[in-house]
Amino acid sequence: MSPFPSESAWAASAGEARYRIDGTIVSARNARVIALDERAASVARRVADGPWAQAGFFTCENSGPAGDGDEIALRGLDGVPSTLAGLLATDPDVVVVLATDDTGRAQAAAIGRACGARAIMTAGVVLGDGFEADDAVAALRPYARVLLLSADESDVFELLTALRV
Repeated sequence: MSPFPSESAWAASAGEARYRIDGTIVSARNARVIALDERAASVARRVADGPWAQAGFFTCENSGPAGDGDEIALRGLDGVPSTLAGLLATDPDVVVVLATDDTGRAQAAAIGRACGARAIMTAGVVLGDGFEADDAVAALRPYARVLLLSADESDVFELLTALRV
């Protein structure tokens, strides 16, 4: 038997207690998830039933040029219409963009630019098995602090959990 206590016993000692952080970790207060295409919207609907604090889930209504981005038409999963400018005015901590194909590439770039201009963290999840979303990945890459390419939609849940949404 070693004369030294195990690391677990040492970490639990009264002398080490002064280094513990006893405060609770606060979840992100205003996370927003934007699905850029119909398959991504289906994923968002399934994931929205998770244990999220104050996350809002939206679908992108635009399919053409995104312009300056602020006028991108969005619709909450509850059916309430919004714009990107309106959504960003709610001071989100993080905006997560979901894509499964390239139809929303212009919107992905515009959302990234708008979030970057407002210092809002952007994350992207591109779901698929092949190259059907290469342009969406390229559009998100300059703006997304987190960019996850996956074939498994459960990774969306895991990313939201990791971001403390």
